[in-house]
Amino acid sequence: MSVNGGRPDEKLRGPVVLRRERMIEPTTTDQRLLDDRGPHDWVHTDPWRVMRIQAEFVEGFGMLAELPRAVTVFGSARTPRDHLEYAQGRALGTALAEAGYAVITGGGPGAMEAVNRGAQEAGGMSVGLGIELPFEQGLNDWVDLGINFRYFFVRKTMFVKYSQAFVCLPGGFGTLDELFEALCLVQTKKVTKFPVVLLGSHYWQGLYDWIAGPVLESGKIGEKDLGLLHVTDDVDEAVDVVQAAYKAWEDAH
Repeated sequence: MSVNGGRPDEKLRGPVVLRRERMIEPTTTDQRLLDDRGPHDWVHTDPWRVMRIQAEFVEGFGMLAELPRAVTVFGSARTPRDHLEYAQGRALGTALAEAGYAVITGGGPGAMEAVNRGAQEAGGMSVGLGIELPFEQGLNDWVDLGINFRYFFVRKTMFVKYSQAFVCLPGGFGTLDELFEALCLVQTKKVTKFPVVLLGSHYWQGLYDWIAGPVLESGKIGEKDLGLLHVTDDVDEAVDVVQAAYKAWEDAH
């Protein structure tokens, strides 16, 4: 039915417009809020998820707002404690802490634990940003400041927003995802003066060669894009790359 000269009747629910059969609602928004009876599946609806997402951003921003300059380090949760990659991650955490950087990891076991451990043992700020997963083991024991997120995209925002650099230890799909997201953000200048270091040429050289070969040669990236990646086996060199980029940023500001 319409009483508006052909325009369908409508009902307003805040900023939402309801027309035709959508106008028929057995209860009002206030009634549903104040009445605790009935089904509670509304807490799993998309509008409610928006509030949860907002809450995660607020929690993350609030916790990390006063963090000193920091470096995010990615790496595999499957790295054993007796592996050379674990020892290298621990040395990296120590070196970054001694250079005055907080370290941020995904907060899990393996390479992440190694970096948090090295930073914590050196008296630095050790941060872990965990994620809710069916198989996640929680934050490792070497995290001094930690938060668990429901949503990957909120967690990724925190990694980028509060870091001056990314260092990638050998890792799987999660590490690769974070690596290429960082490269995309730097390439498109969403973030600036943001080095990306691949630590462990035995693991990363093949990937670098593929990018420098077919990807570059086919024109999918430019020469300058290739320069966004730094491959090294040396912890001190990795820290030097971070330091140089941070100094360049300071000089520009």
